[in-house]
Amino acid sequence: MADELRILYRDEHLAIVHKPAGLLVHRTALARGEREFLLQRLRDQLGQRVYPVHRLDRPTSGAMVFALSSEIATRLGDAFAERDVVKRYLAVVRGIGPEAEHLDYALREEDGRRPKAEMPAQEATTVVRRLDSVELPVQVDRYPQSRYSLMEAYPLTGRRHQIRRHLSRRGYPIIGDAKHGKGKHNRFFAEQLDTPRLLLAAVGLAFHHPETGQRLRIECAPDGAMRALFERFGWSGHLPQDNVETLSPTETPWPATAAPSTVPLTTP
Repeated sequence: MADELRILYRDEHLAIVHKPAGLLVHRTALARGEREFLLQRLRDQLGQRVYPVHRLDRPTSGAMVFALSSEIATRLGDAFAERDVVKRYLAVVRGIGPEAEHLDYALREEDGRRPKAEMPAQEATTVVRRLDSVELPVQVDRYPQSRYSLMEAYPLTGRRHQIRRHLSRRGYPIIGDAKHGKGKHNRFFAEQLDTPRLLLAAVGLAFHHPETGQRLRIECAPDGAMRALFERFGWSGHLPQDNVETLSPTETPWPATAAPSTVPLTTP
């Protein structure tokens, strides 16, 4: 029997849970052989129907919102579509990432239905900030030392694999990214550092409750493998804990969102 999901917040209108890495949100034609999905697990755990209102890639872990009625699902879905939700991610990347930067690279859809070159390019913006870095006395690739950074990322648009593709294009691929990353570094982390997964986690959400209008900030602790890696690299101070808070109309959810020019948070 699968372990119970971590529920970060629940009321009569919505539930926010931690999605484990490697778990699909719902059934898809691209994974016909899969038998376990987040939606079904949460439905069985709560004993009621649930409605996903946004998505997380299969290898990404972190906070995911489900509505408990179709009406609330519509409202929340509109909030995500209109970019009224702040999404905070943590990622471990190769190299010393930029201190702070807007990544504005248009992206073509990657849905597998037709060649990517035939898909129209869509605007895509991600704000990134380096929180910490480490240098290991290990030769993984060409150099005698190997450097890695802990990056904070705020996607301002919602393109598929946006954070992964933006950081890779900028020259700082996320560790564990089989499609956009670097195999040597992925294998080093999997075999030597016991983290055989994509090191990208959705650790925060800030949005207006669809029924009460209150601004909520939800923080989600990374899973055990990422926590252990942070501790090993001396990054424990950057580890968020599971937490839910109500924000005032003028309060920013995280320090990096303080300046409107950096990460805007729309208010009603």
